Amino acid sequence: MAELQKLEEELDPEMQFRSLLPTAAWLVAALLLALSVFHYYTAGFGLLPETTHRGLHLAFVLGLIFLVFGLKKTAKAEPQSASVLRPLGIPLYDWVLAIAAAISSLYVPWIFHDLQFRVGNPSTVDWMMGTILILVMLEATRRAVGPALPIIAIVLMAYAMWGRSLPGILQHPGNSWKSVVNHLYLTSQGIYGVALGVVATYVFHYVLFGVLATRIGLGRMFIDLAVALAGRFSGGPAKVSIFASGLFGMISGSSIANTVTVGSMTIPMMIRIGYPRHFAAAVESTAATGGQITPPIMGAAAFLMVEYLNLGYQTIILAAVVPAFMHFFGVFCQVHFEAKKLGMRGVDRSELPKASEVIKRDWPTAIPLIALLVVLFSDFTPYLAAFWGITGCLLVGLTKRNPIVAVTFLAAIIGLIAIEQLTTWFGLALVFVPGVIASVWWTVSDAGGRARLIDLVDAFVMGAKYAIGVGAAAATVGVIVGVVTLTGVGFKLSDVITTSSASLAASIGTFMPDWAFSQVGMTLFFTLCLTAIVCILLGCGVPTTPTYIIMVTIAQPALGKLGIEPIVSHFFVFYYGVLADVTPPVALAAYAGASMAGADPFKTGNTAFRLAMAKVLVPFVFVYSPAMLLVTKNFTWLAFFETTIGCMVGIVMLAAALTGFAIGLLAKWERWVLGIASILVIAPSRTATLAGLVLALPIVLRQFAVWRANRQATAA
Repeated sequence: MAELQKLEEELDPEMQFRSLLPTAAWLVAALLLALSVFHYYTAGFGLLPETTHRGLHLAFVLGLIFLVFGLKKTAKAEPQSASVLRPLGIPLYDWVLAIAAAISSLYVPWIFHDLQFRVGNPSTVDWMMGTILILVMLEATRRAVGPALPIIAIVLMAYAMWGRSLPGILQHPGNSWKSVVNHLYLTSQGIYGVALGVVATYVFHYVLFGVLATRIGLGRMFIDLAVALAGRFSGGPAKVSIFASGLFGMISGSSIANTVTVGSMTIPMMIRIGYPRHFAAAVESTAATGGQITPPIMGAAAFLMVEYLNLGYQTIILAAVVPAFMHFFGVFCQVHFEAKKLGMRGVDRSELPKASEVIKRDWPTAIPLIALLVVLFSDFTPYLAAFWGITGCLLVGLTKRNPIVAVTFLAAIIGLIAIEQLTTWFGLALVFVPGVIASVWWTVSDAGGRARLIDLVDAFVMGAKYAIGVGAAAATVGVIVGVVTLTGVGFKLSDVITTSSASLAASIGTFMPDWAFSQVGMTLFFTLCLTAIVCILLGCGVPTTPTYIIMVTIAQPALGKLGIEPIVSHFFVFYYGVLADVTPPVALAAYAGASMAGADPFKTGNTAFRLAMAKVLVPFVFVYSPAMLLVTKNFTWLAFFETTIGCMVGIVMLAAALTGFAIGLLAKWERWVLGIASILVIAPSRTATLAGLVLALPIVLRQFAVWRANRQATAA
């Protein structure tokens, strides 16, 4: 575990923490623990008033970033000695910035009682405090997640002030710095808006749950189970990577954490059986990005969709199931054909764990996840579900994965839901009193009890450490959202996208016959293409949660103007924002995999993008046929099965075309023809699907003829 944590810190910019002297380390750990305990307590026992809750969260997050992250991100070195200018080994200016961040964050909750009288007419202290918060927040975000997000925020703030100087559609009257600060600092449409609220209310809890679930062994069970089930097949380690990343992604939601954790085992295995290094790294990183789109966590975007779309959480994760499956299915098909093409073998059975033994050993670790899902699907809030999931992790972890405790805990949750007592003090006491007694008894009586307690406390510390970067990013995204609402630039960019798309469609229409061309259809297609490009570019180097918020603010309105259903357009921009993790030149997950495999990063990124081709195409499919998302208007099972089956067949054909192998090797012309046919089959249109199948039929027949001839030759 320590080795994986070290590796993750080296590869993930968000995990490159500074080394601390013992006293400073204890102080920072205590503050991180307090932050986790605060969120755990409020999730179960009641949230504070909205602005107070967000202000406390932001004060902790920004203050801690200046203590946890250094001015420059460098390889971990020995901690600096303490001095007058370095109290406890941390530079004095970082202490000043941390205090300034905390005070300016708490100022808005402190004056909240008369905030309505200050909005639009801020006092000197108000806008000075806002200026301080914006400056320290931008620096904190730069340290925690990199420069991309602060640069976007700075450019947009400059636009808010000097937009009058711009030509054309982007021009607006402009604003003074005081009015910009007023909007971003004192209203709920800026820093203290939805983005920060979702992170403080939902995201933090699920990051903490993921860390705890991994610590008690759930991640290990998922990985070992994938090895047991898929390791023996052709190219087994690569298929293990796909299954393990999908399962681990359910509790991780981080593409780099997924790449490092699962890849530490699968990448060496893939290289050992003969996969090229860049391909092994690409398989793992592409599969790992599936964690961002796999329910129930989905890189925390699901919780944001709940707020933006005003839909139930169950609706969001149900809509995500089929597109997530298509991503993993697409990677699996390419891996399978590549293994057959290279004559890959699987891992010898003697080297593999047995699935029955893995389940027998680790099944209690799945109980917290099951409890979380049971609470979620019983119409309770996501943060309450996380609370019970975290509680389950603590009970299972402290009692040494005792099956009786695990089953009793789950039975108690189900029983309390049945009698409608889950949110009452009676319900809390019924679980907590016996749980605390059992945990204390196991901790005191068992030789490893103290070590387990320390490990879970450390998980609380690390959970907060992992979440503070997302918290700072969410606050900075609040600046972006605030500028968009202040200037209306989101709708202006939407006009640019839709107008450009209409112009492209009109230009192409002059060369197309009327029976084969639709101005409206081509405008939609080009709008989707331009929106996808914008999403990938804006998602480069930005974490999933802020990426989605930026996409919704800037890119999604263009799709809404064309009448696309909100849940469909939100999923579209989210998928393309996530795709940036494996799209060069800033493919963070692919580069992490390349570092682990000793492969060329750019080559790995290109291969990863090719492997993720299903994720590239599927958003277009569910825009044209929303039935794939299961929960859209006018849903029919006929449309769902036609779309889904056609998409799967097309993905298999596309995988064969990209790999150059199906039943046997494909000629170059066959790959091109099969590639074109696959796009037609994937397209949610009966006419296009039939045309694609007819186009592919000669190639399929020739492949079977080659296979039969090879089989007869082998038999002879």
